[in-house]
Amino acid sequence: MNQLINKLESRDALISIIGLGYVGLPLALSFLRKGYSVLGLDIDLTKLKKIREGKSYIEHIDLKQIPNLIEEEKFYCSSDFSAVSEADAVIFCLPTPLDKNREPDLSFVMDSLNKIAPHLKGNQVLSLESTTYPGTTEELLRPLLESQGWTVGKNIFLVYSPEREDPGNEEFENDTIPKLCSGVTEECLEVGISLYSQIIDKVIPVSSTKVAEMAKILENTYRAVNIALINELKVVADKMDIDIYEVVNAAASKPFGFKPFYPGPGVGGHCIPIDPFYLTWKAKEFGINTKFIELAGEVNNSMVGFTVSKVKLALNSLDKDFHNSKILVLGLSYKKNIDDLRESPALEILSSLKNLGSKVDYSDPHIPVLPELRQYNFNLKSIEVSEETLKAYDCVLITTDHDKFAWEDIKNNSKTIVDTRGVYNPVEGKIFRA
Repeated sequence: MNQLINKLESRDALISIIGLGYVGLPLALSFLRKGYSVLGLDIDLTKLKKIREGKSYIEHIDLKQIPNLIEEEKFYCSSDFSAVSEADAVIFCLPTPLDKNREPDLSFVMDSLNKIAPHLKGNQVLSLESTTYPGTTEELLRPLLESQGWTVGKNIFLVYSPEREDPGNEEFENDTIPKLCSGVTEECLEVGISLYSQIIDKVIPVSSTKVAEMAKILENTYRAVNIALINELKVVADKMDIDIYEVVNAAASKPFGFKPFYPGPGVGGHCIPIDPFYLTWKAKEFGINTKFIELAGEVNNSMVGFTVSKVKLALNSLDKDFHNSKILVLGLSYKKNIDDLRESPALEILSSLKNLGSKVDYSDPHIPVLPELRQYNFNLKSIEVSEETLKAYDCVLITTDHDKFAWEDIKNNSKTIVDTRGVYNPVEGKIFRA
């Protein structure tokens, strides 16, 4: 253990990161900036090719220096998982989605662990950063390692340290976001702290991996239920002819006891729509139904239908219906100023409008081409917003309020607007709040 800690603290350790996406890629860059050598592993060969060429597939991440780091042999990227035999630390940054039955799908994590298990050399630290249910590290990862003959806490070290990445947030970077760290044993925790304290300003140890796993679930459940509350109040306020945004801003003037959350067309990203249901699934093992979490999910999911109903009202104001209308959706990413489509409610809304018979296009300056996705294949490209194009559509639907949109021009040249983000003050007959 001491030898491993010395290598980590002297930055002579080779850090392997499995999964080079929205979490793994910035983490790799953090270690590289601190002078470590990094081995990036991913099964996506197209992604690896782009990395080697210094081409970023994530808009807000700059990879221009990567070819130089590869040439200097500081950064290696590969699809050959046997290369972890050379690593001192292995960090899993992999998706943990829900399956078709809305149950946890840990296949990405477990498949990767099975791939590397025969190639572990010992005296290594393995850290899981993916969000998961309480008990995963102890109940799934530890037994697999021990089945290979390792003794966790003695010749192999197992850590859970949940990611806190926030794409597009310029206020925080990896090294400035406090990081939770837990270990299966005290020795594991000590090694984990040595690993992360080299790149993170503040590492916060917790007593067990279950606590860290639960804390990560709480962070995202907190957001999910508060957004659901505001989304439900949005529907109530709409019936009462009250501006929900003015209500939230008024309440936020209280300097204590209130944190503002704002409504939208649903929730997106990998965290909020998915993570709370990991806890819901695990709670059933203990005979507990998490009614509050499930209700929040239902409310947030219902916002797609609410938004579509508002589009119908906007079209009716022009004596049109879905079958003879053209609709322009503004913004597809799940939040503003990023190119992240994961679980974006805009995709479900777009699909619903098309299924109702409308001709639907989209504009998103961060997503020039809509890629084929697991659930959707629209075969669409972003159109340029101009006075001419706006006038060609019966309804403009705002699903993501990117700063790059010229909002005044959009308002002046659109026949009707459905606004799910509070961009405009509603104007009767033209702008409909959703």
